[in-house]
Amino acid sequence: MPMIHFKNFAMLDPDAGQIMDGYEILVENDVIREVSDKPIKAAKARVVDCGRRTLMPGLIDSHVHVCASAVNLASLTTTPEALVAFRAARIMKGMLDRGFTTVRDVGGGHYSLIEALEEGLFEGPRLFTSGKALSQTGGHSDGRARYDMRGASDWAGKLGILGRLCDGVPEVRRACREELKQGAHFIKIMANGGVASPNDPIHFLGFSREEIIAAVEEAANAGTYVSAHLYTDQAIARAVECGVHSLEHCNLITEKTAKAAQKAGAVACPTLVTYEYLKLEGAKFGLAPVSVAKIDTVRVGGMQSLEIIKKAGLTMAFGTDLLGEMHKYQSEEFVIRARVLPAIDIIRSATTIGARLLRMEGKLGCLKPGAFADLLVVDGDPLKDLALLTRQGRHLPVIMKGGRFIKNRLRG
Repeated sequence: MPMIHFKNFAMLDPDAGQIMDGYEILVENDVIREVSDKPIKAAKARVVDCGRRTLMPGLIDSHVHVCASAVNLASLTTTPEALVAFRAARIMKGMLDRGFTTVRDVGGGHYSLIEALEEGLFEGPRLFTSGKALSQTGGHSDGRARYDMRGASDWAGKLGILGRLCDGVPEVRRACREELKQGAHFIKIMANGGVASPNDPIHFLGFSREEIIAAVEEAANAGTYVSAHLYTDQAIARAVECGVHSLEHCNLITEKTAKAAQKAGAVACPTLVTYEYLKLEGAKFGLAPVSVAKIDTVRVGGMQSLEIIKKAGLTMAFGTDLLGEMHKYQSEEFVIRARVLPAIDIIRSATTIGARLLRMEGKLGCLKPGAFADLLVVDGDPLKDLALLTRQGRHLPVIMKGGRFIKNRLRG
């Protein structure tokens, strides 16, 4: 790859929390080689004049399901795996075109998709995955109808199925080890009831304490952590006590629990956009009536949860959790959060904090020498108008991933 010299931009540095003028950036191969407030001398580099636009790190979505190509997740049990894979490729290309250069899949993504990305078989963001999400029988990854008595092994290993079932400490340990063996970067468990599953009300507690602790130990043995699907305050508090690190959703969290999670060093990952659009469009796209009835239970508390999490000082990542035809609304999470949070906090959640959750600090979500050259150029200042990050990348004339232009509408 040739060296690429970015000039004439305003730099949005999430660490500094502000727009900074007078900087230049030199990209060599797939990394940022130099960031300087003085002119960079690189005679052989290709120059890109950004025309006083904003340059910032590529975005990180910390809660996606790249294989969730249908809102009606039960339909994926009969969808051919090849079709699921092609649909996942299209979903990921859409994410990349919105400026998300990295995503964290929390149920369903398989390591084979990472290999396909690395081989250049399709374009998409960097992919980190938990493999299958773990659920007890009747929990949030159990998509079987009430009287469906098929064994879990009949469908759980299939690409497109987001989770697998395991009951009891020995089964949980085996499931964790198998997912880690197959390339999972962390472990995901379903520790609460959910919207898209048929038999578990929201207040439902998934797994015993002993099972959760076993998963935490297995993850720690592998040098990683557990992420948990959680809505209710009781479930969140219990997960924190058991050592869960990544707290997904957290819609009904209280200040007391948020403070306990902050003290434990946990990270919260709200996903408000999915409830907005499940409410508006879920039934149209096949969400079952029993699931539609659950939405408001978690949707209404979502905005308040952001305020509670911020007040407690609990670290907050950026997530979306969209399904099927709703993936196109991914960037709307920015404007939803902007109703109650400062823009810089939201930008950090989708850059530096996402990198921290992936344990890729200094490599992703930042503009530093040695970091991967995942960059965006924005038509304006996102700190003044987060809507610039919406509209399917319309306001992003440049998207770069790993030193390669995904899109470049500027000179140079």
